Amino acid sequence: MQDFSKTPEISEEEINIEVQRILNAGLPAADRKKLLSSIMGIIDLTTLEGADTDQKVIDMCRKGMGIEKLGLGLPNVAAVCVYPTLVRTAREALEGSHLKVAAVAGAFPAGQSPIHIKVEEVKYTVGEGADEIDMVISRGKFLEREYNLVFDEIAAIKEACGDAHLKVILETGELQSPTLIRRASDIAIAAGADFIKTSTGKIQPAATEVSMMVMLQAISDHYRETGKMVGIKPAGGISDNDKAIQYYTLTSEVLGNDWLHKDLFRIGASRLVDAVVEEVKSMK
Repeated sequence: MQDFSKTPEISEEEINIEVQRILNAGLPAADRKKLLSSIMGIIDLTTLEGADTDQKVIDMCRKGMGIEKLGLGLPNVAAVCVYPTLVRTAREALEGSHLKVAAVAGAFPAGQSPIHIKVEEVKYTVGEGADEIDMVISRGKFLEREYNLVFDEIAAIKEACGDAHLKVILETGELQSPTLIRRASDIAIAAGADFIKTSTGKIQPAATEVSMMVMLQAISDHYRETGKMVGIKPAGGISDNDKAIQYYTLTSEVLGNDWLHKDLFRIGASRLVDAVVEEVKSMK
């Protein structure tokens, strides 16, 4: 058993100061259209509603793979993200494209199911054609300091993913402090996460600059110690271009240019695509 309880205390005030330093400096000689193009190419275009239908997912897929055809110099999005029962619909709608199919699985969004149920749902979802699985950690168990149980669940789901990539959602808004966000990040990374992700988008606060910064530092420290690159995905309420650019700027500053592509950086969003398209149209 590993001891995950000794995470050094992280000062929220100090994290905030560092975030503001980076954002105030901005990206050097940043071309806004180029930035927006880069952001479009890392979006996981998402619908996760109880009223989702096959047609809604088909329309979303067409939207995601139709960006290049708009003639604005923008790439298509990186992936679509749906519920497990709609994976096959998305897979068929995206046939012939390079977009990935991501799916939430493992008792999303609460995580309140037995591990064998979570594992079976992940296996089902991969079998339906998902390239990527977005799972949630058991926040209740984490807050009860059952850290090795959380580790074991993530590791079991990682194994169930097979060749599919695993994004581990921390639901940072429920973790109460930067120190606990760092601890959850370290557990997820140690258990085999290909990405760590801020939020489900189902609670507030969702993604924040502070939570993002703590997670980026965890990834940076892990890379420095092991040489393994782990991805990052802010999600939840990111509908504004300036907000997306802030997350891009933080990632660029903390992790560097090697992370600024869809294999290691995603933004989960449902409305951001429209915002990027509208702004780039206005530049013509």
